[in-house]
Amino acid sequence: MSKVTAADVSKLRKSTGAGMMDCKNALVEAEGDFDKAVEIIRKKGQAVANKRADREATEGCVVAKTASDNKRGVVVALNCETDFVAKNDDFVAFANQLADLAIANKPASKDELLSITVDGRSVSDIITEKIGSIGEKIELSFYENIDSEYVIPYIHLGSKLGTIVGFNKEIADEQVAKDVAMQVAAMNPVAIDKGDVPQDVINKEIEIGKEQAKQEGKPENLLEKIAMGKLNKFYKENTLLNQAFIKDQKISVTDYLKGVDKDLTVTKFYRIGLAE
Repeated sequence: MSKVTAADVSKLRKSTGAGMMDCKNALVEAEGDFDKAVEIIRKKGQAVANKRADREATEGCVVAKTASDNKRGVVVALNCETDFVAKNDDFVAFANQLADLAIANKPASKDELLSITVDGRSVSDIITEKIGSIGEKIELSFYENIDSEYVIPYIHLGSKLGTIVGFNKEIADEQVAKDVAMQVAAMNPVAIDKGDVPQDVINKEIEIGKEQAKQEGKPENLLEKIAMGKLNKFYKENTLLNQAFIKDQKISVTDYLKGVDKDLTVTKFYRIGLAE
């Protein structure tokens, strides 16, 4: 049997991301054949992944980043089973690596991000290998991106919640953009403005408004009018530009942006919070 050296173990660990003992055992089993050892580690990862496929992975790490010119932003959520793994430096580093890959390669979807190859392996395969190494279910649960004139990321303490927000113009004062990203994180709006709310959501809110008014004993001929009033309140509370600004409840987010630049507005946003 070929002698397994520390250099061989280190090379395999660098290639697969597996633990030292897993790499050593794989090389021993493969009798020193590097490619065979890689295959052994991949199969182990797939076996563990199959066993843990039905487990809940509600812990994890959210990463939001932008390109150096602030014209592209991405947000990813890498999930695992336990908070212990979520706080592990290697796990957090891998989540950041996924965000960096997304910035560099510009995948349009989560599936495209999973198919990106690194040193001959797809991101999907790397995740499977890490499942075998860590022993927990790991999954890329969320990925979105924004291309705009200015994009800002925001991560809440603990890396459990992240947002990216795109604007139609460059913003000289980064704090202005950050304030809006914090607004999205704190208030969880359903859309940018009234016209962006999906019709099925509008219909549901009108139906709820009518039923509430009916339960309150309001006349049948006033139900529609009352429901529309409730819908306007819904818009004010749940659309970003119409929400009360968290730092000054007397003004809306639109008022805040117009106070900086009369033409400044939000073009798109994404928000992801783990276990919400």
